[in-house]
Amino acid sequence: MTSTATTGLDVSLPTDLDSARGKLVYLYLAANDGASADDLCTDLAVTKGTALSIIGTLRERGYLVQTDDRYELV
Repeated sequence: MTSTATTGLDVSLPTDLDSARGKLVYLYLAANDGASADDLCTDLAVTKGTALSIIGTLRERGYLVQTDDRYELV
């Protein structure tokens, strides 16, 4: 049995994202129109330290901004 899902989400990953977790966070933020660090931890099963490290990298590279307690792609 084959299953296909259509999300309607058309996202191109930045070419300089090498880590699988970095790509996962990027796609998660794109699919959810942003999220808090706690959302990332809960939904992606990563530690707070890991989430904040990835967020920091994405911010440094100019891919996301922080608004209040949420992070959104630019």
